[in-house]
Amino acid sequence: MVQSVATVQRDIASVRELFPGTGQWAYMNVAVRGLLSTKVRAAVDAYIDGHMYGGWDKQAELALIERTRESFARLINAEADEVAFTKNASEGLSAIAASLPWESSDNVVFCPELEHPNNVYPWLNLNKRLGVEVRTVEPEDGSIPADRIVALMDQNTRLVTVPTVSFSPGFITDMAPIAERCRQLGAFFLVDAAQSIGVEHTDVDAMGVDGLAVATQKGMLAFYGTGFLYCRREWAERIQPVYLARFGVALDADAHETAMDIEQLEYAPGARRFDLGNYNYLGATAAAASLELLHELGTPAIEQYVRGLAHRLIEGMLQLGLPVAGGPPGPHIGHIVAVGKSGGGRHYTADDPKMNSLHNYLAENGVKLAIRRGILRFSLHVYNNADDVDRVLELTRDWLRQAA
Repeated sequence: MVQSVATVQRDIASVRELFPGTGQWAYMNVAVRGLLSTKVRAAVDAYIDGHMYGGWDKQAELALIERTRESFARLINAEADEVAFTKNASEGLSAIAASLPWESSDNVVFCPELEHPNNVYPWLNLNKRLGVEVRTVEPEDGSIPADRIVALMDQNTRLVTVPTVSFSPGFITDMAPIAERCRQLGAFFLVDAAQSIGVEHTDVDAMGVDGLAVATQKGMLAFYGTGFLYCRREWAERIQPVYLARFGVALDADAHETAMDIEQLEYAPGARRFDLGNYNYLGATAAAASLELLHELGTPAIEQYVRGLAHRLIEGMLQLGLPVAGGPPGPHIGHIVAVGKSGGGRHYTADDPKMNSLHNYLAENGVKLAIRRGILRFSLHVYNNADDVDRVLELTRDWLRQAA
């Protein structure tokens, strides 16, 4: 049963008990990777025991794969056959980039400065390989400028891609106008959801996206090496995958994994055609356990709870006189709080020595955070609480006193 926000708030202490890492850190780094819960640890231990003692059952694991596929599909309001397994978000993005029927007259529209490099290089590669035109827009005050993206689209636009939440400075993208224009033009709307799934409520139908890629080590609170690709059925059925293996081929449901039909090649329905060889069963085991917890709490409640913490942190930082990217709390800010001047530095450092000093002071005092493109990035999840926020604010206050 999905719990209300009030229930999540009331039971947050018990939720935190599932995450022993919260006892060691004020952990605000889910945008890099999330903490593991004891539920995930127990599931993984049982999986390893199965291998260690010879009780591992592949058919049971294949059944787990299908349950996990369905669980993720339910999380984003999709159908199970619209979901494929990948090893990370990058593989999902590249599967779409490689498999769409490109022509040299086509163009791609995106905002590279606010993308992770792995959602930039596939499009540069298309330009190099096939001559596909790359149309880029500049950010607007750290945000994806939806109006500028729409203005660049035309009848030759094959695909538009944006992050649901940028990895730096972490603002939420206004996707509605882009989705509407993609529908009008018949362009594929692909999103990188690495920074949102599991923390921000996601409904692919309401968002109007055609493809969505994610990995499980961040907001989904599992491991590196496992991811999911959503591809809307209407699009998936029109795509011929560039890479193909047994699990991407349609055969009878009871056919063995080594079965073949060399007389006729029929792709698996929907996004399943993007499944390749044997799955990362360990990663799927972890994802299944974490998805169970996310369903139990409900992502609408998680989102509202975590945004409340983020807004508390923003207001506190502003009161201390520190620059917060995006200014006061608003709908553009979700679970990521960026302190400093966006773009004022390299990937792991800031040009402003004060920001580097504050980062080091917080890290030395038990706060897990990151620097991305010149800003201090605090990223929260359901295992955080007001005490974490107040601890960061108090440490920042101490640092300001020492720096005065």
